[in-house]
Amino acid sequence: MRHPADPVNSPKTVGSGRVQDVDVLRGFALFGILLVNAQLMASPYTAFGGGPDASGLDRGAAWAVTATTTLYQLFSFLFGYSFVLQERSAERPGGGSAGRHLRRTAGLFGLGLVHAVLLYSGDILMTYAALGLVLYALRGLSPRAALRVAVCLVVGLALLLLGYGMLTVAFTQPATPAQYAPEVAQSVAGYRGGFLSVVGARLHELPTALGANLLYTPDMLAAFLAGLAAAKVGLVERRGRDRKWLKTVVVRWLPVGLAGGVVTACCANGPLDSRWFLVGHAVSLLTAPALTASYACGLLLLLTAVRPVAARVLAASGRMALTQYLAQSLVLALVFTGYGLGLYDRVGTAVVLAWCPVLYGVQLALGVWLMGRVRYAPAELVLRTVTLGRRPGSPPGPRRSPSPGSGPDPAAGEPLRVP
Repeated sequence: MRHPADPVNSPKTVGSGRVQDVDVLRGFALFGILLVNAQLMASPYTAFGGGPDASGLDRGAAWAVTATTTLYQLFSFLFGYSFVLQERSAERPGGGSAGRHLRRTAGLFGLGLVHAVLLYSGDILMTYAALGLVLYALRGLSPRAALRVAVCLVVGLALLLLGYGMLTVAFTQPATPAQYAPEVAQSVAGYRGGFLSVVGARLHELPTALGANLLYTPDMLAAFLAGLAAAKVGLVERRGRDRKWLKTVVVRWLPVGLAGGVVTACCANGPLDSRWFLVGHAVSLLTAPALTASYACGLLLLLTAVRPVAARVLAASGRMALTQYLAQSLVLALVFTGYGLGLYDRVGTAVVLAWCPVLYGVQLALGVWLMGRVRYAPAELVLRTVTLGRRPGSPPGPRRSPSPGSGPDPAAGEPLRVP
């Protein structure tokens, strides 16, 4: 029998411990990730609006994306939220879930390593896996304590970047195209070469990418903890369809988030020079949560008028977000690297961004089609198999037959059915 106060088994859930609005938001966040990663995978210049001779349109397109896109943070928030839902589903009387979590972390790290070497050196999965261990250690924090730690992490990192950034502005000269031309030429030659050349280029960039991720781990962990706190109080389940509350969040925090985004774009994409990059990111750390919350609440507010069709489309991709994330990198790699079309550093920012909605639309359609036919998408199936130590749906080993009327075992990966 379903307990009326149990958010895991409420009518807003889909499958075992799933909350539809969480899947909807995750499906939406994939678009923001695509906008950012497509630029980074297209050229060494694209995310900054192109090289020295880039058009005004390309520079403006990159500027606009920097000013308005913070959906990586939403993805991190949802990772923390889903962590709580997974822990609830994995609970057994008298038993813990440490082994399951460790196997899941190892599986996520392995997928991330393959992704980084073969598809995109800027992979985030390995960092998520490592921080997932920290999140597991902090899972006992109360919602209030988790938010306090999150605020301290964000403010501390913002002050560090701001201080270092101001020193950079005061004591260094702006970088010139000639200074990084040799490195750019090496990157272009590597990514336009054959398969081994591309892999070599990725391995060459991987330490730098991991270092950048390491620098921003406090911000990612803060988003994890915010998601943890929100899940513990059932924020999405309680407020996901509260139009008044959703509208209040958008009206109050969207201007703050956009103002911070404009400052970040001015520092990263001009008119300020490259010395201001870290200053802009310090501002982003402090204001991006407001923009992220506004987007999430705004989306849920808009969907109230078109449910359930639009929500179902986004939720389908949200349920297979890992597969969709890897699929984005695969398509972009086939377009831009030498083992595909070889368009690396040959397409402007505006063109790259114009094709992103097309790819995202195809992903949404395929997500609905695939989730209507299988229970797990390919990457999710691999990760769940590693987590359970067996293929989902297969018995864990010899055990007593369930007695008549006994319910499903969510710890074994069996679905919870909503009556």
